[in-house]
This record gives sequence, structure tokens and C-alpha cells, in this order.
Amino acid sequence: MQTALLDSTDAASGPASHSRFFQRLHRRYSTHLALLPDGVPVRPTMEQALARLTEAGHDTGTALRILRQLVMERLLRLDCDAQAPLAAVTQAVTELAELALDRACQQARADLDARHGTPRGPQGQSVQMWVIGMGKLGARELNVSSDIDLIYVYEHDGDTEGTPDGRGRLSNHEYFARAVKAIYSLIGDTTEHGFVFRVDLALRPNGNSGPPAISLAALEEYMQTQGREWERFAWLKSRVVAPLSCIASPQVQALRGVVLPFVFRRYLDYSVFDALRALHRQIRDHAAKRSAGHPERANDVKLSRGGIREIEFTVQLLQVVRGGQFPELRRRPTLEALARLAQAGLMPAETAQALAEAYTFLRRVEHRIQYLDDQQTHVLPTRDDDLAWIAHTLGYADCCAFLHQLDAHRELVAQEFDTLLGGNGQKQCQGGGCAGRQSGSAAPTELETLLDQLPPLLRERVAEWRTHPRVGALREEARARLFRLVQRTAQWLREGHASEEAAVRLINWLEPLLRRESYLALLLERPAVHEQLLHLLGAARWPARYLLQHPGVIDELAGPALLSERFHAADFERDLQRRLASLRSTQEDDDETLLNLLRRAHHAEVFRTLARDVEGRLTVEQVADDLSALADSVLRVTARWCWSRLKSRHRDPPQFAIIGYGKLGGKELGYGSDLDIVFVFDEDDERAPEVYAAFVRKLINWLAVKTGEGDLFEIDTALRPNGNSGLLVTSFDAYANYQQQRGSNTAWTWEHQAMTRARFVLGTEDLATPATEGEAPALPGGGLGLRARFDAVREAVISAPRDPAALRQEIVAMRERVRAAHAVRSERFDVKHSPGGMVDAEFAVQYLVLAHSAAHRELLGNVGNIALLQRAEQTGLLPAGVGNAAADAYRRLRSVQHKARLDEASLEVDPATLLAERGAVLALWAAVFGAGAVP
Repeated sequence: MQTALLDSTDAASGPASHSRFFQRLHRRYSTHLALLPDGVPVRPTMEQALARLTEAGHDTGTALRILRQLVMERLLRLDCDAQAPLAAVTQAVTELAELALDRACQQARADLDARHGTPRGPQGQSVQMWVIGMGKLGARELNVSSDIDLIYVYEHDGDTEGTPDGRGRLSNHEYFARAVKAIYSLIGDTTEHGFVFRVDLALRPNGNSGPPAISLAALEEYMQTQGREWERFAWLKSRVVAPLSCIASPQVQALRGVVLPFVFRRYLDYSVFDALRALHRQIRDHAAKRSAGHPERANDVKLSRGGIREIEFTVQLLQVVRGGQFPELRRRPTLEALARLAQAGLMPAETAQALAEAYTFLRRVEHRIQYLDDQQTHVLPTRDDDLAWIAHTLGYADCCAFLHQLDAHRELVAQEFDTLLGGNGQKQCQGGGCAGRQSGSAAPTELETLLDQLPPLLRERVAEWRTHPRVGALREEARARLFRLVQRTAQWLREGHASEEAAVRLINWLEPLLRRESYLALLLERPAVHEQLLHLLGAARWPARYLLQHPGVIDELAGPALLSERFHAADFERDLQRRLASLRSTQEDDDETLLNLLRRAHHAEVFRTLARDVEGRLTVEQVADDLSALADSVLRVTARWCWSRLKSRHRDPPQFAIIGYGKLGGKELGYGSDLDIVFVFDEDDERAPEVYAAFVRKLINWLAVKTGEGDLFEIDTALRPNGNSGLLVTSFDAYANYQQQRGSNTAWTWEHQAMTRARFVLGTEDLATPATEGEAPALPGGGLGLRARFDAVREAVISAPRDPAALRQEIVAMRERVRAAHAVRSERFDVKHSPGGMVDAEFAVQYLVLAHSAAHRELLGNVGNIALLQRAEQTGLLPAGVGNAAADAYRRLRSVQHKARLDEASLEVDPATLLAERGAVLALWAAVFGAGAVP
């Protein structure tokens, strides 16, 4: 920006001087221009100018109108002569509106209070009125000739207190209606100095037939019973803009509590697609009628095809669909929202960037159109000199270059918008919700007609809908959606894209969800999701059960990167932190909301892993790695959030650690695995035992409690010192003494077996929250050494001198007890518990580690059973070929177990199918425990 221009009011020869509006301003207000301090107009400088105008004898309304002319003159020069950023212009106009509304509110309330007294609520309290800015005012992106869309809401019904002599009492309803009229008179009436802003109240409940001001209770009732889908888009950008004294008041939170649930629904909400299609169709039809006989009106940069409105609709649709579950998307400004959509993977980054560039370009064109005559228009001028001026002030050499760029931006916007709403665009969008290919035939209106189109098994299942109460209770629109889904499924069956078993499972999945019509809309709007869902349901039974418990996760199927990516802990935790920050900004970060946020994020990641697994993109080991890394992340985030909300916490960060055992410790988690955990702390503060016990109870509750979104994990703490009779959390020194046989209270051999798979999951360094993203936390001493100290204790325990014969006898005895608790039919082979199964291999590995790791340190690492078997053979502890064969067998048995659990099948199989694997594990057992100890 040319800073010299910012300090100058002499602009007679600049590009801005072409504007007729600019010329009028200089003729009328040349002596006033110096009242506005140099630079971009901001609220403090506007207040200075307003004060000078008031001191000169102007009343509030006149002073505000003159101020508006001064600000417009300054912005015209900054924008056209100095190429000011779009944000500088829109922010200045927005702050002018906020200032004008604040001063108008103050004067209107003061005048009314003098005549009628203060309005009072049920408890005699003073009642606030909030001026809610909608649209571009709410988003702080007003254009230079915007009207302002307002809704007036007052806090409580009641009456004013009247004047001291007992006169003038009014109902609050009438008082605030008069306040609205007074405010309009101050800023909306046209006088010799023009207006401050055009004011539009049409977005209020019941539109122009509704009252000018509405109570908060009436607004809530309206939104719950009459609010229409298009109004959710209108309220998306809503914000209390005046009076300034009320904006940060606690009472405003009650308004947020009414508006947010109306705009953002708990579930992914694809039902809004039809509403936006209808709204957009009305806007285009209106634009077409306006341009009929006036071809020049087709060049409307806001309302025509590929205009500003289509960018706004694209962004708002994705926000409304996903904003209920992803609060970080709730950004009012269009450019900020585009960036958030790209960050969330709901729009390709290059698409978001292209739309942002188009939006900025079109808004700058819009401003220049309005600069010409101060008219609220968005249509390109027909005069050649005006069009050339617009091109020149945007940096183009001639009109042709400008119009070429304009057409390119509008075509890109139109294609993206058509794709999103299922138009003729061919490009497929990512996670936001484009319609893709649609079934060409109309949906049947009668069930019998539908049944005639279905193959036998599917027909038999759908025929049950004749008497199904949920199907019978569906609205006509939802019933049509359901029939179209079944019809499209049948079409794909005929084309060989899905199996009939998958189609029947889809029906089984849909039936319990029929009351949530948004899922029907989702599948209709996203054929790619529908098709992928069918494939997933046809692959195994467990995915169908998981999807029934957590239906919202099906939206994850839409992203093209779903199958090619892997879980990334840093991204997962950063996204959760961003959502927490968004919830805090609107004071929605209560415990229940955060519990559900954690569950939705966890379920979505589990489902992504499940989809990759079923598609064969991951090995069993990779699935376990990703699920274990996810559990670690969930534990870190949950522990941080719990500690920050613990009322009795006595320090930051806590000197605390979580030690994982079993499948968590060995990084072998499966779907639905519980977590074996031990909690320890490391400080001498006398409050520590009580504080950390409260912390652990809270943490376990956050992890295990069932909410409407389900739970996270079942937590098993039986491996803590002294098992279920021991303390829930213990000092690290007590834990170390117990494990290392110090004192009379010591660990048993089976606990040392468990220690071979123990792992330090998180500690103090993981619980410190950085001051800013990417900044390394500054941490005190103490707990930072826990990881190394734990590793030293683990190494000391598993490498301690032992009598091999006694150890062998104890482990064999423990194996017999485990087998006795898991009886297997004699003619079947249980891949886990039968002789030659996975448990035999695991016990053999534990013996090898406990008996020989002191001499063979390569066995100390917690690297998994397969790697340890290979290392045992390499060190000569196992005969040649035995370790590697057992490792291969164990991998195969894990795979069979994994697939059986995915399909909810029995782990007992025909022994003939796994003869080689069973033989390899029995050979391992014999090599470790002796031929006579064959299980």
C-alpha cells in the first residue's frame, strides 16, 4: 500500500476522482475531510471524528451521516488509488456500522428510559436488548454500499418501571419496538446528508410480518418449532454487534445457547442440501426475471452464475453439514471458513485457494461498481469509461484482460458449486458432500412397486417393511429418499457393484436409523459413500455392528485419501486442540461436550483404520500399530483435559505417568480391546496421593463412561501393585520396590511375565500444554525422568537372576490354569487357547525373556512376539528354524483371529486348516519347556 496516500487528502488527480460519488463527496464535504485522522479508518479514529462533529453542533444522526461520507471518501482513495487489502476496507465499514449502532442504541435507550423508565425482567432486573448483525455484518465483511441485516432480541418480557410520577409504563415488547424505530431513524432514514446504513429486518422470525423486536424466549420457541432450513444459513454468521456494553456480558451466552443448536445439529446434517438447492433456485430465478429484457443485468457479480453468493453458499453448506461435530469450522468470515475447510480435509487445498482468490477478486469488483455512484448494485456498468476505470483500478491494462479474468473466476466458482449440489459439474469434491452420480429413474411411490424391482433375497427383506412401524411413520419426503436408496442399491446389484448379502446388511443397518432422516439424505447426496458403505458391509459383520453404534462415521468414507493414509498422532491431537479452542471461544466447553468430542474423534479414526483394513490396505500388524498409537493419543489428550479441569490440582503439569500392559503395552491392540493400565505419580507433596487419586478417578470416568456417543475404552487396572486390593494410583518408588522384590510386598512371577510387555505410555512431558502451537513446553524437573526410570526398572525386573527350572515350572502351571478357564471342543482348534495356539507362543516368549535376557540383551526390547522369536533363534536359544517357523505361525494365527473377529465368527476352526502353524508352535513349546511339557 502507498503510505503517502494514507496521509493525504489531496486526491483530485488520483484514479478515485473518476467516481461520481467521490466527486459529490468533495463538493459537499471538502471542509470536513480533515476531521478523520489519517490512515485506514478504524474505530478509535472514527470516534475522534464523530466527537469533533458533535462538538461542532451536529446531533447524533447528522454526525453519523457525515462520518459515513468521510469514511467512504477515505476508503475510495485507499482502495482505488493505493490498492488497499480487501480486509482493510470491509473491516472499516463493519466498524463504522458497529459504532453507529452502538451510539444509536445508547441514544434510543436514554430517550425511552426518560419517558418510560427502565424495562425490568421477572426478578426486577434491568433487561438488555441485543442488536444481532446477520450476513456480512455478522461476518465483519460489509461492502462499501451494504445494507445491514439486523435482528433485535431482548432478554425478558415484562414491563418498564415508568417515570417517578407513575406515568409512562409500557410492556417490554412495546418499549423495544419503539427502540427499534428510534434506532432506524438515527441510522436508516435518508436526510440531506444521506443515510448511515440501509437497514433490513426481513431476516427476523416471521419476516416482515413479525414484530420488530422479539424476546429471547419467543426466539427459542420459534427456532424449535418454526425455524426453516434456510434460516440456519442466515443465523450461521449472526453476532451481537451492539450495544458495546452488552457484547461481553454473561447474558449473551443464553442467546448463544439458543442459536448454536439451531444452526449446527448434533449429527452430520445432509438434509440441508435440498433446502439450499431450493433457496439458490429462487435466487437464480429472481436474477433471471430481473435481467429479462435487460441483458446487462446478467453481469451481476454477486447473484449471477459463479458469483459471490455461490462461494458463500458453498462454504456455508459445508459448515452447516459438519459444524455440529467439528466446531473449528464455525467461522463467520468466508475466507477464514475456506481455510478451515481445507485444514479439515473437506475441500482440496487448491480448490479452497482458488475460491479464496475468486472471492477476493469478485468483492473488489463489487466495491468498484458501488464506488461509481454509491448505489447498492452488483451489476457491471454499461458505460465503457466506467468499465475501463474498474479494470484500471484493479491493475489490468484494458477491459479485455479484466473480463477474461472475471470469466475465469466465475466459471471455476460455478463448477465447484454445481458439483457440490449435484449439478452438471464433473469434478468430485472430497469430504464436504458432492452428489456425484445419481440414479436416473424416479423413486417409486409405493412399496409394492419397489419390491417388483428387487432381486429375491433383498425383496424378501424389504417386504418386511409392509408392517414396519418406523417405515410407516416416515414423512413422505423421507419415504421417497428411502425408496430411492433401495432402488439405487438394486441397480448396483444388477451391475455387479455389490453383493446381495451386503444389500441385506444395508437394510438391517438403515432400519434403526430411520428416525434420523439426515442419514438417508447423506447417502442420497453422496453415492460414493453409499457404494463404499455397501462394500464395507459386505466384507464382514463387525463393521456393520460398529456402524450401527456410530453411524456418523460413514461420512469418513467420502475422502479419497481415506484408504491411502495412515493414522497420524500429531494431526489427530492438533485437530482436537483446535476444536477445544473453538468450543472455549463460545463457552461450550462443558464436560459432556468434550466427552462427546473425544468419542466422535476416536470413533472416526477407528473407522478409518477399519476401512483400510477391510480393503486390504493394512496388515494385521499395521492395524495393531495404528490402533495402539490412537489409544496413546486419546490417553494423552484426555489426561491433559482432565488435569486442566481438576479443581484440586496443585501444580502444572502433573508429575504423573501411565504404564501400559498387555495389548496396549505390546502395541497389539485390536478393535474393542480394553486397556491394561497402571498409574503412578512422582512427588513428595503431602497432597499428592489424594490429588492424583481424584485425577485418576476422573480420567477413568472420562475414558469409560457411556454417553450418547458411546465410550472410549474399558479400563483394567488389575495389574497395579496388589491388584484390585491395591491403591488405584501409587508413587513410582512404591511401584519400583514392588516390582523389584524390595520389602515384604512384592510382585508374583505372572506379574513379571506381564512386565515383559509393559511400556511407558505417557508422562509429565506429554501432559504439559505448550503456550502456542509448535512451541516446546517449559517443564520443571521431577517427573521428566520417569520414562528413563521406568525403563530401568523394567530392564532390572525382566533380566533379574532366576532359577530356570523353577521359572519353567511356574509358567507351565500358569498356562494350565489359563487353559482350564478356556475349554475347547476336542474336535476343534482354537487359534488362541488350544495347544499349539497363540497363548502357547506368548508364554514361550515370556519364559525366554525372563530366563535369558540378562545374558542376551537383544531380548530386553518390547518389540513384539514375532521379533523376539526371531531374535531368540538368532542368539541360539532356539534350534535352527524353530523360532522363525513359530514367528511365521504366530503371524498367521493372528491373521486368522483378526479375520474371525471382524466377521464375528468363532475362533474355533477345523484343525486341518492350520496344521503347519499348530505344529510350529508345539515345536517351539517343546524346545523351550521340554518334550515332556507338551501342552
